Amino acid sequence: MQSLKRLVTSRHRDSLIRLKRNLSSLPINSSAGDLQNQVLVEGKASSRVAILNRPSSLNALNTNIGARLHELYASWEDDPNIGFVVMKGSGRAFCAGGDIVALYHLINEGKIEKCKGFFRTLYSFIYHLGTYLKPHVSILNGITMGGGAGISIPGTFRLATDRTVFATPETQIGFHPDAGASFHLSRLPGHLGEYLGLTGAKLSGAEMVSCGLATHYSNTDKLPLIEEELGNLVTDDPSVIESCLEKYSDAVYPEKISALHRIEVLNKCFGHDTVGEIIDAVESEASATNDAWCNSTLKKLKEASPLSLKVSLRSVREGRFQTFDQCLVREYRMSLQGISKRISNDFCEGVRARVVHKDSAPKWEPPSLEKVSDDMVDQYFAPLSESEPNLELPTKQREAFN
Repeated sequence: MQSLKRLVTSRHRDSLIRLKRNLSSLPINSSAGDLQNQVLVEGKASSRVAILNRPSSLNALNTNIGARLHELYASWEDDPNIGFVVMKGSGRAFCAGGDIVALYHLINEGKIEKCKGFFRTLYSFIYHLGTYLKPHVSILNGITMGGGAGISIPGTFRLATDRTVFATPETQIGFHPDAGASFHLSRLPGHLGEYLGLTGAKLSGAEMVSCGLATHYSNTDKLPLIEEELGNLVTDDPSVIESCLEKYSDAVYPEKISALHRIEVLNKCFGHDTVGEIIDAVESEASATNDAWCNSTLKKLKEASPLSLKVSLRSVREGRFQTFDQCLVREYRMSLQGISKRISNDFCEGVRARVVHKDSAPKWEPPSLEKVSDDMVDQYFAPLSESEPNLELPTKQREAFN
């Protein structure tokens, strides 16, 4: 027990040192009040509840939230009176991902260092969660996309509901599935991870449980009972928490139209080596069957950034053979390349077209797969310049998992 306490204290000290570094990247006009209000805290008998509180922005993540979560989680891990932690969102979303509109404006204003601070802060917290010493429950009641998956899937338990909508839609905005996505997508059955990462297709709560992205499923009307019972628990035993979640679990199965019922066709199409071969295979399947799922999949692939498709496929494939920390470090490099505009302006163009101006007509550069060179893709995965530090994760103090 003493050795465990020393380990927790050491981890807490290291986390606070990194937190102070990350806080230096917060916007100058951020007050302590802003920081605290964007993540609310409820104290329970033997647990703490972190509530993402930007409902008007679907609880989109910014540097403030990442820093605040890291600070809270580090202090809770060190507190012997706290047995486990719960995270949920306010409003109709758990978390819609990173605040891409804020990033878009920062990039266009030339404030790249603030963007780097966002990715560094968020990825550091995600690693902290993935190596957390205490049980963690994420209540995914509502939209759970991109970075929202990143701050929940690495935890112990993920509770999906009938309101859950999961997606990694980054290729549609000229980016790549990040925040640890190349790790968890690559470990899904068959080539489901490639399918989700390339198309940005949505999954329901039932589908999340079926493929392993969620650990439990309950109908929304049971959430008050679940939260009340969790709040009354005095434990740090994952099996006790699991029993509570299972007590209110509902048996669900994906609908007939689900991609999970087409896993053989999906694997046949998305198991190919290149994006071009994947699209040809889906196109061939769509022509032969006129199946609605095939047609929808083909449409999503053709609407995505060609460069993002190639980068994302390689990212998921590399992630299959990397540890959690290796995926995050690589994704950090990729994210910095993606916002730099040195290779392409696709991220800003995608956000402009899909979210800012909402004309849904992004002008991708390059405009076609054929014009995306191997060199362009390689640049995304290349080491950062000597003057640009890599993402530093405390792998010696907090061991990553495979």
